[in-house]
Amino acid sequence: MWTDTHCHLDAAEFAADRDAVRQAARAAGVTRCVIPAVQRANWADVAQLAQRYGDFYALGIHPLYVPQAQEADVLALDQALHDCAGDPRLVAVGEIGLDFFVPELCTPGMRERQWFFYTAQLKLAQQHGLPVVLHVRRSADLLLKGLRQCPVVSGIAHAFNGSHQQAQAFVDLGFALGFGGTLTFERSLQLRRLACEMPLSAIVLETDAPDIPPQWLYQNAEQRALGAAQGRNSPAELPRIAQVLTDLRGVSLVELAAVSATNACRVLPKLTEGHTKL
Repeated sequence: MWTDTHCHLDAAEFAADRDAVRQAARAAGVTRCVIPAVQRANWADVAQLAQRYGDFYALGIHPLYVPQAQEADVLALDQALHDCAGDPRLVAVGEIGLDFFVPELCTPGMRERQWFFYTAQLKLAQQHGLPVVLHVRRSADLLLKGLRQCPVVSGIAHAFNGSHQQAQAFVDLGFALGFGGTLTFERSLQLRRLACEMPLSAIVLETDAPDIPPQWLYQNAEQRALGAAQGRNSPAELPRIAQVLTDLRGVSLVELAAVSATNACRVLPKLTEGHTKL
């Protein structure tokens, strides 16, 4: 019923109860998860988990892992994409992108390094005919520049939180916008407005679990200082996140589930092919 287009099931936070987490999500109606990689060291892990749970995965180098990445990793990614070309569970190159929120990544040298890995991975996606899953954090305009220089078949702007103009630019390039836990916060006025302004055909749903917890799991700094643990996000939260969006837009859960799943299959076509072959 539901497709979580961005869920890091391989994360250490799930080490103790990963099977139970996926089982709970399935019981909640989350039939498909896309597990994006973040560095070369976890490419095999995400592929194995996708096989284990009947899910899907993406291979790439996340901008937060660019500082320790090697140029040889780009060659290794090219080989991995070639080796996995026949795997119906491989749906995209990702998670890739640019991050200009973390101070250490904003120095001139690190901005250049991020750009190198981003554009190199765009070229691989283009060569292998794969969509991309983009990390977008204070970087939308430069990401769009890269996509115009090196067009890819489609993709998802994950955890999108930019302007309407930027959103439309991604949609015009064949992308969908990923909405998740941030949407559940009442103070997210601009994001909520955008989620209502954009057509449903532009929207996919995601959790980014274990990160970006929805409002009901979030602990603020004061609560954490008093010893409260930050709530761990999980793919089982997706239907409740979706309920927030249906309330905002005045559509039914049934309609949103169907449309968002259709959108996910449009921008990640192997989701459909994979289910056909599996």
